[in-house]
Amino acid sequence: MAAFGPLPVTQDLSTLRAKLQGLLRFLRDAVSISNAHTVDFYTESVWEGLVDLSPETVLAVLSRSAARAEAEAQPSEARPLVEPETGSGVTDFPKIFCETSQSLVNVEAFALVAKYYSVQNLGICTSLEQLLIALRGNKKQRTGMFIRACENLKPNEFMNVKKSHEVQAMSDLICSIADYCGIKQVIDLGSGKGYLSSFLSLKYGLNVYGIDSSNTNTRGAEERNRKLKKHWKLYHTQSKVDVNGLALKMTKERKVQNEMKYKTDTEQVYNNSPAKQEKMPTSDFLPDFSSSVISDIRIQVENLHTQPYEEENLCFVNTFSLIDFLPIDAIEPISSSQISNREMSEVNKGRRKMTSQSSESNIYSPLTSFITADSDLHDIIKDLEDCLMVGLHTCGDLAPNTLRIFTSKSEIKGVCSVGCCYHLLSEEFEDEHKDCTEEKWGFPMCQYLKEERWFCGQNARMSACLSLDRVAVGQGLPTESLFYRAVLQDIIKDCYGITKCNQHVGKIYSKCSSFLDYVRKSLKKLGLDDSKLPEKTIMDYYEKYKPRMNELEAFNMRH
Repeated sequence: MAAFGPLPVTQDLSTLRAKLQGLLRFLRDAVSISNAHTVDFYTESVWEGLVDLSPETVLAVLSRSAARAEAEAQPSEARPLVEPETGSGVTDFPKIFCETSQSLVNVEAFALVAKYYSVQNLGICTSLEQLLIALRGNKKQRTGMFIRACENLKPNEFMNVKKSHEVQAMSDLICSIADYCGIKQVIDLGSGKGYLSSFLSLKYGLNVYGIDSSNTNTRGAEERNRKLKKHWKLYHTQSKVDVNGLALKMTKERKVQNEMKYKTDTEQVYNNSPAKQEKMPTSDFLPDFSSSVISDIRIQVENLHTQPYEEENLCFVNTFSLIDFLPIDAIEPISSSQISNREMSEVNKGRRKMTSQSSESNIYSPLTSFITADSDLHDIIKDLEDCLMVGLHTCGDLAPNTLRIFTSKSEIKGVCSVGCCYHLLSEEFEDEHKDCTEEKWGFPMCQYLKEERWFCGQNARMSACLSLDRVAVGQGLPTESLFYRAVLQDIIKDCYGITKCNQHVGKIYSKCSSFLDYVRKSLKKLGLDDSKLPEKTIMDYYEKYKPRMNELEAFNMRH
């Protein structure tokens, strides 16, 4: 029996509360920077109001900080930058904000404190690698022989690269949790097009219910899963070749590779004992395979004659035959005398029977339902049993509602959820919602933040959706397109008297040849008459703000 390791120990509530208190002290001054919107950058004089430094200074300091952080980066787990004795936060950093204007006066200290209060540095979370080790113990991940043979291949045939990476990483974790808990049923909330659900069902043999609020997504997921299953079975048919045919192919390849002529037919070759068969070394024309690998492959191919196939034991995307990955002498041929036609017929009957039974244990069922914190899963899933609740990109309030359902339903033994679209979270204490009668808000959920009546604001939540890794490697926000949009907003305010516009310009920048072209196309999309603006007026705004583009560039480094 596999020995599982103990799960990582989380910090006690008093320690977590102390760290949260320190974080809030920093955010009370810093959240105004996070809540600034680049669309209003010039119309509301964001730089002058929030930063008491030149953009050149900010860019220089942040560039040095980034270079220093890269030089000091260690492959091991990050250690806290500072260990305050009180455990309640940073106490020995210099002043960051002006006491009177609340504007930023020390960008280096700002960057250092922001890093200190990062999730990784606070040590409040367990890394994915540590969690997988604890979940698996000395047990190998559940995979089939074709997955091991094709482990370097990616499911890009049905997904883009980003989605493929996410689905593989998420399904790997979910399968480990399911094995740890001894669970076969998975509930995928916000399943969308069914990528994760199909992968969990086909590769890992889990019984998956995918629930999405969009009936269009559900129908699309059903059709996509049907195609995936067809591909899956087709691959199995191609890979699970008849052993006699496989041996014949090996014989032909030996003739070509070694320029030898076999004077006996294939049946005679089969009947020869392995000791009498003259085997040429495969290292001359194929990659070297260890004896243990070849032995493992032989056992697996022998099992092709005696075991029914299981769809979860098949590689997700491979379109190659298994033989393309194996050396010539990896498989011992089995003659027709060893397996008679009658025996093969009986084996095939058994395969069909057991395959039919197996198909009932690893299924994917797309369902349509709008999930709230009060949703009763028994009304949606009639055969609900002990299960895991998962979600990849649980949008807005679906992420906190997933946690609420998890705590209220005894059948749900674990939850694995990755939230997204934080700007769509409902916040209980945000000013614009003060008259709302919502009972269960997306944020905050913990009692401490409720007592503090804490809220972040929509723009700050939008900033939380940005990829810090992309910013860190110089792939941050596109400065010129944001500059165009900020100047456009000033034009709209001055020339049309509109201070707040609920319409979105969208992705027009990539379709425009110049700033002038951008303004005219944007105004038309917003339903504004651009004929009243001569070209000179538009370009005057561009020339006015162009020298200040570095302010926008420096400000966007705040992320």
